[in-house]
Amino acid sequence: MTTFDLTALDRPDEVEITSLREDGTARSYRVIWGVRLDDDFYVRSVRGPSAAWFRGTRTRHEGRIRAGGAEYDVSFVDIDDEEVNDRIDAAYRAKYRRYSSPVRSITSPAARSATLKVVPRPSSS
Repeated sequence: MTTFDLTALDRPDEVEITSLREDGTARSYRVIWGVRLDDDFYVRSVRGPSAAWFRGTRTRHEGRIRAGGAEYDVSFVDIDDEEVNDRIDAAYRAKYRRYSSPVRSITSPAARSATLKVVPRPSSS
């Protein structure tokens, strides 16, 4: 794994994310949108907490994210802060402004309830 690079994560429109099962094996990667806010990176489930990939993060709160040829071991931290979520909404609107309908979905109450901060964790390899 390489050094956690927020700019590399935020540059592409899409990142790939996976969570780890109880036994530590990775689930299938899913393509999602993410945004950088200050020195943190956030992702949301557009379908809210019922989405399979999001439910998978509940098992260990650990996984991997990849973008731009780099892959990172990460932990998922639940976010339940209205002020932070408002700022994340603004970041999604700014980054993805050319996609009005999907932005409405990713800033919906359901998606806001499935907001995760993605933080680096040491590689176990």
